[in-house]
Amino acid sequence: MTVLSVNINKIATIRNSRGGNMPNVLEAAVNCEKFGAQGITVHPRPDERHIRYQDARDIKPLLKTEFNIEGNPIESFTKLVLEVNPAQVTLVPDAPDAITSNAGWDTITNKKFLTEITKVFHANGIRVSIFIDPVEEMIKNAVDTGCDRVELYTEAYAANYLKNREQAIEPYVRAAETAVKCGLGLNAGHDLNLDNLKYFNDNIPGLMEVSIGHALISDALYMGLEATIKAYREQLK
Repeated sequence: MTVLSVNINKIATIRNSRGGNMPNVLEAAVNCEKFGAQGITVHPRPDERHIRYQDARDIKPLLKTEFNIEGNPIESFTKLVLEVNPAQVTLVPDAPDAITSNAGWDTITNKKFLTEITKVFHANGIRVSIFIDPVEEMIKNAVDTGCDRVELYTEAYAANYLKNREQAIEPYVRAAETAVKCGLGLNAGHDLNLDNLKYFNDNIPGLMEVSIGHALISDALYMGLEATIKAYREQLK
Protein backbone atom coordinates (compact mmCIF):
# COMPACT_ATOMS: atom_id res chain seq x y z
CA MET A 1 0.00 0.00 0.00
CA THR A 2 1.31 3.44 -0.94
CA VAL A 3 2.18 5.64 2.03
CA LEU A 4 0.37 8.98 2.48
CA SER A 5 2.51 11.86 3.70
CA VAL A 6 0.45 14.97 4.49
CA ASN A 7 2.01 18.32 3.61
CA ILE A 8 0.92 20.85 6.24
CA ASN A 9 2.25 24.01 4.57
CA LYS A 10 -1.24 25.39 3.95
CA ILE A 11 -2.09 25.19 7.63
CA ALA A 12 0.93 27.37 8.31
CA THR A 13 -0.19 29.77 5.56
CA ILE A 14 -3.48 30.37 7.39
CA ARG A 15 -1.66 30.89 10.69
CA ASN A 16 0.79 33.37 9.19
CA SER A 17 -1.95 35.40 7.51
CA ARG A 18 -3.23 36.57 10.88
CA GLY A 19 -0.22 36.23 13.17
CA GLY A 20 -0.36 34.41 16.48
CA ASN A 21 -0.68 30.65 16.61
CA MET A 22 -4.09 29.84 15.16
CA PRO A 23 -4.30 27.26 13.72
CA ASN A 24 -1.59 25.52 15.69
CA VAL A 25 0.74 23.87 13.17
CA LEU A 26 2.27 21.49 15.71
CA GLU A 27 -1.13 20.29 16.85
CA ALA A 28 -2.16 19.84 13.22
CA ALA A 29 0.88 17.65 12.53
CA VAL A 30 0.13 15.45 15.52
CA ASN A 31 -3.55 15.21 14.57
CA CYS A 32 -2.72 14.26 10.98
CA GLU A 33 -0.77 11.31 12.34
CA LYS A 34 -3.55 10.43 14.76
CA PHE A 35 -6.07 10.47 11.91
CA GLY A 36 -4.02 8.10 9.74
CA ALA A 37 -1.26 10.04 7.97
CA GLN A 38 1.80 7.82 7.58
CA GLY A 39 4.15 10.75 7.29
CA ILE A 40 4.31 14.52 7.60
CA THR A 41 5.84 16.77 4.93
CA VAL A 42 6.91 20.39 5.22
CA HIS A 43 8.46 22.66 2.61
CA PRO A 44 10.09 25.65 4.31
CA ARG A 45 11.08 28.43 1.95
CA PRO A 46 13.64 31.16 2.63
CA ASP A 47 10.97 33.84 3.23
CA GLU A 48 9.13 31.52 5.66
CA ARG A 49 5.78 32.57 4.22
CA HIS A 50 4.19 29.33 5.40
CA ILE A 51 6.23 26.71 7.26
CA ARG A 52 8.99 28.38 9.25
CA TYR A 53 12.37 26.85 9.96
CA GLN A 54 11.45 26.77 13.65
CA ASP A 55 8.30 24.80 12.81
CA ALA A 56 10.46 22.05 11.34
CA ARG A 57 12.57 21.99 14.50
CA ASP A 58 9.51 21.85 16.74
CA ILE A 59 7.59 19.24 14.71
CA LYS A 60 10.27 16.54 14.54
CA PRO A 61 10.22 15.41 18.22
CA LEU A 62 6.41 15.20 18.19
CA LEU A 63 6.15 12.70 15.34
CA LYS A 64 5.81 8.95 15.47
CA THR A 65 5.81 8.50 11.68
CA GLU A 66 8.25 9.68 9.01
CA PHE A 67 9.19 13.32 8.64
CA ASN A 68 9.95 14.60 5.12
CA ILE A 69 11.44 18.05 4.58
CA GLU A 70 11.28 19.41 1.03
CA GLY A 71 13.18 22.31 -0.43
CA ASN A 72 15.97 23.74 -2.50
CA PRO A 73 19.25 22.76 -0.79
CA ILE A 74 20.64 26.24 -0.37
CA GLU A 75 22.96 26.69 2.60
CA SER A 76 20.29 27.65 5.16
CA PHE A 77 18.01 24.78 4.12
CA THR A 78 20.82 22.26 4.25
CA LYS A 79 21.82 23.40 7.74
CA LEU A 80 18.20 23.06 8.88
CA VAL A 81 17.84 19.53 7.52
CA LEU A 82 21.11 18.41 9.09
CA GLU A 83 20.00 19.88 12.42
CA VAL A 84 16.50 18.35 12.38
CA ASN A 85 17.61 15.04 10.83
CA PRO A 86 14.31 13.92 9.23
CA ALA A 87 13.81 10.47 7.76
CA GLN A 88 13.79 11.94 4.25
CA VAL A 89 14.82 15.11 2.47
CA THR A 90 13.25 15.85 -0.90
CA LEU A 91 15.37 18.13 -3.07
CA VAL A 92 13.28 20.59 -5.09
CA PRO A 93 14.77 23.21 -7.47
CA ASP A 94 12.53 26.07 -6.34
CA ALA A 95 13.40 29.65 -7.10
CA PRO A 96 13.12 31.85 -3.98
CA ASP A 97 10.03 33.61 -5.37
CA ALA A 98 8.23 30.47 -6.60
CA ILE A 99 4.60 30.32 -5.45
CA THR A 100 4.78 26.54 -5.52
CA SER A 101 7.01 23.87 -7.01
CA ASN A 102 6.87 24.13 -10.79
CA ALA A 103 9.62 21.95 -12.26
CA GLY A 104 11.81 18.98 -11.54
CA TRP A 105 15.60 18.85 -11.52
CA ASP A 106 17.70 18.67 -14.66
CA THR A 107 19.79 15.77 -13.36
CA ILE A 108 22.25 16.06 -16.23
CA THR A 109 23.18 19.71 -15.79
CA ASN A 110 23.04 19.51 -11.98
CA LYS A 111 24.49 16.03 -11.52
CA LYS A 112 27.68 17.15 -9.78
CA PHE A 113 25.80 19.37 -7.32
CA LEU A 114 23.14 16.75 -6.59
CA THR A 115 25.79 14.08 -6.08
CA GLU A 116 27.69 16.22 -3.59
CA ILE A 117 24.63 17.28 -1.58
CA THR A 118 23.29 13.71 -1.53
CA LYS A 119 26.55 12.57 0.06
CA VAL A 120 26.16 15.25 2.75
CA PHE A 121 22.69 14.03 3.71
CA HIS A 122 23.63 10.36 3.48
CA ALA A 123 26.50 10.97 5.87
CA ASN A 124 23.85 11.94 8.42
CA GLY A 125 21.59 8.94 7.74
CA ILE A 126 18.95 10.89 5.81
CA ARG A 127 17.18 9.30 2.84
CA VAL A 128 17.37 11.49 -0.28
CA SER A 129 14.61 11.91 -2.86
CA ILE A 130 14.97 14.10 -5.96
CA PHE A 131 11.94 15.95 -7.34
CA ILE A 132 11.85 15.19 -11.05
CA ASP A 133 9.73 15.47 -14.19
CA PRO A 134 8.51 12.20 -15.75
CA VAL A 135 11.40 12.11 -18.22
CA GLU A 136 13.20 8.80 -18.52
CA GLU A 137 16.59 10.36 -19.28
CA MET A 138 16.41 12.51 -16.15
CA ILE A 139 15.57 9.47 -14.04
CA LYS A 140 18.46 7.45 -15.49
CA ASN A 141 20.86 10.27 -14.66
CA ALA A 142 19.40 10.60 -11.16
CA VAL A 143 20.83 7.17 -10.41
CA ASP A 144 24.35 8.57 -10.76
CA THR A 145 23.74 11.10 -7.98
CA GLY A 146 23.40 8.31 -5.43
CA CYS A 147 19.88 9.34 -4.40
CA ASP A 148 17.55 6.76 -2.89
CA ARG A 149 14.30 7.84 -4.53
CA VAL A 150 12.82 10.18 -7.08
CA GLU A 151 9.56 12.05 -6.60
CA LEU A 152 7.58 12.41 -9.82
CA TYR A 153 6.21 15.93 -10.33
CA THR A 154 2.55 15.18 -11.08
CA GLU A 155 1.16 18.61 -12.07
CA ALA A 156 0.94 17.68 -15.76
CA TYR A 157 -0.93 14.48 -14.91
CA ALA A 158 -3.42 16.34 -12.72
CA ALA A 159 -3.94 19.11 -15.28
CA ASN A 160 -4.78 16.66 -18.05
CA TYR A 161 -6.55 13.95 -16.06
CA LEU A 162 -10.10 15.01 -16.89
CA LYS A 163 -9.32 15.48 -20.58
CA ASN A 164 -7.74 12.08 -21.17
CA ARG A 165 -6.51 10.19 -18.16
CA GLU A 166 -4.89 7.39 -20.18
CA GLN A 167 -2.83 9.89 -22.12
CA ALA A 168 -2.09 11.93 -19.00
CA ILE A 169 -0.62 9.01 -17.10
CA GLU A 170 1.36 7.45 -19.96
CA PRO A 171 4.66 9.32 -19.39
CA TYR A 172 4.41 8.62 -15.66
CA VAL A 173 4.06 4.90 -16.23
CA ARG A 174 7.17 4.92 -18.42
CA ALA A 175 9.04 7.02 -15.87
CA ALA A 176 8.02 4.71 -13.04
CA GLU A 177 9.09 1.61 -14.97
CA THR A 178 12.45 3.25 -15.60
CA ALA A 179 12.88 4.13 -11.93
CA VAL A 180 12.09 0.57 -10.87
CA LYS A 181 14.54 -0.87 -13.41
CA CYS A 182 17.21 1.53 -12.14
CA GLY A 183 16.64 0.46 -8.55
CA LEU A 184 15.23 3.79 -7.38
CA GLY A 185 12.38 4.12 -4.91
CA LEU A 186 9.42 6.06 -6.25
CA ASN A 187 7.45 8.92 -4.68
CA ALA A 188 4.99 11.33 -6.29
CA GLY A 189 3.32 14.61 -5.54
CA HIS A 190 1.76 17.88 -6.69
CA ASP A 191 -1.94 18.46 -7.43
CA LEU A 192 -2.96 14.91 -6.60
CA ASN A 193 -6.48 14.88 -5.18
CA LEU A 194 -9.52 12.70 -4.49
CA ASP A 195 -10.49 12.72 -8.17
CA ASN A 196 -7.20 11.59 -9.68
CA LEU A 197 -5.29 9.81 -6.91
CA LYS A 198 -6.77 6.31 -7.17
CA TYR A 199 -6.17 6.04 -10.93
CA PHE A 200 -2.60 7.20 -10.48
CA ASN A 201 -1.94 4.78 -7.65
CA ASP A 202 -3.52 1.86 -9.49
CA ASN A 203 -1.42 2.38 -12.61
CA ILE A 204 2.02 3.44 -11.40
CA PRO A 205 4.31 0.48 -10.70
CA GLY A 206 6.51 0.67 -7.63
CA LEU A 207 4.83 3.73 -6.09
CA MET A 208 5.94 3.96 -2.46
CA GLU A 209 4.75 7.36 -1.22
CA VAL A 210 2.59 10.31 -2.20
CA SER A 211 2.94 13.73 -0.61
CA ILE A 212 -0.29 15.74 -0.69
CA GLY A 213 -1.00 19.13 0.82
CA HIS A 214 -3.05 21.77 -0.99
CA ALA A 215 -5.94 19.57 -2.12
CA LEU A 216 -6.08 17.59 1.12
CA ILE A 217 -6.14 20.65 3.37
CA SER A 218 -8.72 22.28 1.09
CA ASP A 219 -10.94 19.19 1.28
CA ALA A 220 -10.58 19.23 5.06
CA LEU A 221 -12.35 22.62 5.17
CA TYR A 222 -15.51 20.83 4.02
CA MET A 223 -15.05 17.27 5.25
CA GLY A 224 -12.96 17.72 8.39
CA LEU A 225 -9.33 16.66 8.72
CA GLU A 226 -9.97 13.16 10.05
CA ALA A 227 -12.52 12.21 7.39
CA THR A 228 -10.34 13.71 4.66
CA ILE A 229 -7.24 11.76 5.60
CA LYS A 230 -9.30 8.58 5.75
CA ALA A 231 -10.71 9.33 2.29
CA TYR A 232 -7.22 9.80 0.83
CA ARG A 233 -6.01 6.61 2.47
CA GLU A 234 -8.92 4.76 0.85
CA GLN A 235 -7.74 5.88 -2.58
CA LEU A 236 -4.37 4.29 -1.94
CA LYS A 237 -5.59 0.80 -1.15
